Amino acid sequence: MTGFSGLAPYAALVCYLAGAVLSCCAGLWIARFGDRDRPDRGAALAACAAIAIWCAASVAFGPGSAAIEIAATLRNLALIAVIFRLFSADGRDESLKPTRPVIFALAMVQLMQPVLLVVHAQAGFIPEIAQITFEVGTLLNMLVAIGALVLLHNLYAGAAASSRKIIQWSGIALAGLFAYDLNLFTIAYLGGEYPSVLVGLRGLLAGIMAGLIALGANAASAGLQFRPSRAVTFQSLSLLVIGSYLLVMVLVTRSLALLGGDIARASQVIFLVLGAVAAVAWLPSARVRGWLRVTAIKHLFQHRYDYREEWLRFTRTVGHGASTSSSLHTSLHERAIKAIADITDSPAGLLLAPNEEAQLELTARWNWATIEVPAAAGDYALSGLLEQHAHILDLDEVRSGIDHHGELKHVPPWLSEADDAWALVPLIHFDRLVGAIVLARPRIERRLDWEDFDLLRVVGQQLASYLAEQSGQQALMDASRFDEFNRRMAFVMHDIKNLASQISLLSGNAQKHADNPKFRADMLVTLRNSSEKLNALLARLSRYGAGQTQQVREVDLSAIAAAIEARFKGGHPVRVTRFDPVKVLADTESLEQALIHLVQNAIDASGPEDAVYLSVSAEGLVGHIEIVDSGTGMSPEFVRSGLFKPFVSSKQGGFGIGAFEARELIKAMGGRISVETREGIGTRFSVTLPVPEAARLREYPMTPNHQEVA
Repeated sequence: MTGFSGLAPYAALVCYLAGAVLSCCAGLWIARFGDRDRPDRGAALAACAAIAIWCAASVAFGPGSAAIEIAATLRNLALIAVIFRLFSADGRDESLKPTRPVIFALAMVQLMQPVLLVVHAQAGFIPEIAQITFEVGTLLNMLVAIGALVLLHNLYAGAAASSRKIIQWSGIALAGLFAYDLNLFTIAYLGGEYPSVLVGLRGLLAGIMAGLIALGANAASAGLQFRPSRAVTFQSLSLLVIGSYLLVMVLVTRSLALLGGDIARASQVIFLVLGAVAAVAWLPSARVRGWLRVTAIKHLFQHRYDYREEWLRFTRTVGHGASTSSSLHTSLHERAIKAIADITDSPAGLLLAPNEEAQLELTARWNWATIEVPAAAGDYALSGLLEQHAHILDLDEVRSGIDHHGELKHVPPWLSEADDAWALVPLIHFDRLVGAIVLARPRIERRLDWEDFDLLRVVGQQLASYLAEQSGQQALMDASRFDEFNRRMAFVMHDIKNLASQISLLSGNAQKHADNPKFRADMLVTLRNSSEKLNALLARLSRYGAGQTQQVREVDLSAIAAAIEARFKGGHPVRVTRFDPVKVLADTESLEQALIHLVQNAIDASGPEDAVYLSVSAEGLVGHIEIVDSGTGMSPEFVRSGLFKPFVSSKQGGFGIGAFEARELIKAMGGRISVETREGIGTRFSVTLPVPEAARLREYPMTPNHQEVA
């Protein structure tokens, strides 16, 4: 069918003769110096021989001979065999799975060329038949070239970095041959005839490419590893499917054209419409896509799962969190179900978790609103079995009576009777059952295999760690709430203890001074204050740790000191040694409570007759009140690491609350507490609070010449 009449006949013959010589030399080079361990060695020898035969036939029989087309078919089959052997160069039969269907399809397409020769010979010289066979032949050659180039791309992209150097020369040669053919036959199809110049140079190019194949045949290594990505494979198959679809459309419409007249045109229109409708209705179907995906994975890949992609999708799903999209605004439990369901293409799932009695209860569901789950979804025996064996239950095996670890008698009826329930995956964390996920049956029916079990077991362990971590965080939050409540109660108990100490001291002194009218008057004042203090404790209980802002106002610090002196009158001696008129910003009740804590600590550290002294003074923009005792004092280590820490006390039976609460109250009012102490000598607490002028200065910044800015 091909010819080179437009090129000088002798020049074309010389090109094909040179191609034959170069191909023979390349074959001899491979046989003599080629690496005998390369799996593509035999195919490369056959390819060089086929190229030489094709070139020789082109010289011997002339343009348009059937022998040339048969030789071209053998040449392409040999080149396809080289590609096939390069794919299988890792020595494992499983590596051939991704390429076998494509190789087989290309070989079948190439073998259609001799069929066209027979059709052409039987039809004689009918112009319509000759035109159809020409167009179909060029389309078939284009399809073979495209398929071979796609395979070569996948071969190079999927090979290891070290293997690419080994296949580069063979890959360049094969790509050059098929790229040249693709351009040649595309131009022929569009122009209606073969370009004679390109046809004439085709033999020389083939000989040069055979030399490149020989150059790459003596690589030192044969350990190629093909690692095709699933995305590349599916895209390549999609291209081949689309190309085959277009080819079928062209062949059928051309065949219908033979009918002639209006019937041919109507038949072509009807077929095109039906083909387009079938493509639109068939390809977008989720069920069809799922069937294609399962079928391709089953027959083209060594492993069912692309573990890298599955792991990335799993982490994205679990770690997605809340989103503005309502479809993704799900809890961790729902995301956990979805993450494991996506792996097996399950459309829905349930999460069961053990309760305090080890019974499984429904915790969350994802896309499965129709299934009825009882309150006790599984008894403790099922939980124990899952925890002990970490066995993934294939519910189809359960329904068929297959028993591995005695699980048949423990699987609840609602689970075995639900036909949509497919598998039960236990979530084990440190040999403890955190939960179990029930997966719905995939849309494409299939059985669970060892690869499903291995992946689901690993993913289940990872999900169990996430769920256990969330449970631990929730437990910490609950413990924090209880700790806050206990802290409030500790403050109240500390205040009650202080009041009890005052009343006890007052009771002891009453036995000695009951007849003294002044003592009785002081005792009544003390009892009234204690009663008021007890009544205020309940109101103060909700304030501790609630984060409420104290209402500060101007307070006479000397008056507060005098009130504290009067409060302890009749008990332990408390004296105010200095009364400077100082007004500070504070909350009266909170300030008094903080000072009472400090005074009570000073009393506890002092002897019965050792007085505690208060001193009120002013210094610039702050006011001071000092509490001084001559008690036992404290060590520097305790002051540094324990004095202001809650629940740490140097006193026998102490709560360790007083100094901590005093500091927190003073800090909330914008003040601070400092301490000076020495063991065996005593302690001085100094409370510093801002005066009202300090607040006004904050509200009205000063200019550089210290004038207020209005």
